[in-house]
Amino acid sequence: MPSFDRPTDTNIPPSPWIMRWASLIKPGGTVLDVAAGHGRHARALAALGHKVTATDIDVTGLKDAIGIEVIAADLETGVWPFAPGRFDGIVVANYLHRAHFPHLVAGLADGGVLLFETFGQGNEKLGRPRNPDFLLAPGELPAAFAALQVVAYEHGTEQHPRPAVRQRICAVKGREPRALA
Repeated sequence: MPSFDRPTDTNIPPSPWIMRWASLIKPGGTVLDVAAGHGRHARALAALGHKVTATDIDVTGLKDAIGIEVIAADLETGVWPFAPGRFDGIVVANYLHRAHFPHLVAGLADGGVLLFETFGQGNEKLGRPRNPDFLLAPGELPAAFAALQVVAYEHGTEQHPRPAVRQRICAVKGREPRALA
């Protein structure tokens, strides 16, 4: 059975959460897609006119990506390869490596937008992932990104695309109010 977080189906649409809040990213801005997989978010954001960098340990699913900078990197054992303040947006979906949290904040330019969603505690009762190392505690994302302005946060269960416990955040570097999507 294919992994939910590393699907083999290249036609899975981008996350509605990511696409809802993508409008907060500066038009034509630079965006990093962390653990990009086949690049569903990288491709969608590039189609919106952003300059996208997609990174993952395995980039074979991105070999046909047009107009996207693709960087193969083992971000869990290597050095974080991105300069501070480089990105107007950073996207993380279905991936959790807590050691990246400070890099994500530092990687945002002033006014940059973090769009992050992954699995929460309780998901182990519904499916994978089950390992507590890959499940967020209630309120963990807002606490981890307290240096950013939280625009929106969710934690709860969903039924589609499959039953899961999810946690999501949209947060901005800076304190100026943002127009909501």
